[in-house]
Amino acid sequence: MTSAQSIPETLGRLTHISIQDLEESVKGNLIIRDREIALRDLKTSSAFHPVDSTFGPYELRLSIEENRLIFRITDARGNELPMLVLSLKPYSRLIKDYFMIVQSYEEALTNGNPSRIEAIDMGRRGLHNEGAEMLKDRLNDKIEMDFDTARRLFTLICVLHAGKIHTLR
Repeated sequence: MTSAQSIPETLGRLTHISIQDLEESVKGNLIIRDREIALRDLKTSSAFHPVDSTFGPYELRLSIEENRLIFRITDARGNELPMLVLSLKPYSRLIKDYFMIVQSYEEALTNGNPSRIEAIDMGRRGLHNEGAEMLKDRLNDKIEMDFDTARRLFTLICVLHAGKIHTLR
């Protein structure tokens, strides 16, 4: 297979996604909304296929351990695939920018400034696009995915840092 678009729907999608339970540290309506939308969209429409597996669809557990992003993937047969570990260092600027944008967006909503909200939202989209491209590139030889799936996973990576931004280096 050469692209995520060529993955048969039954093989290359996510049926269950879980992330670290950070409910008590997740603050802000936008972050909670981003998390819920990303989870819902990944479950209903995703292109995700570990390159060495043929038994999809898949379950994904995302967590952060020692400033590393951990992907734990289980195939349709219940077999755990090899754990994937990514350094979060390349994402630190993007994640910090995400939280600054979230704060600015919530302030703009409070102040009711539509042109500022639109500008911030455009910046937010660009930030998510950059994070998605980085994620696709870094996982290219391990997981095939489409751009929308990578974008939603990047959102979840940011959400995992809610309340923990100071730990990024």
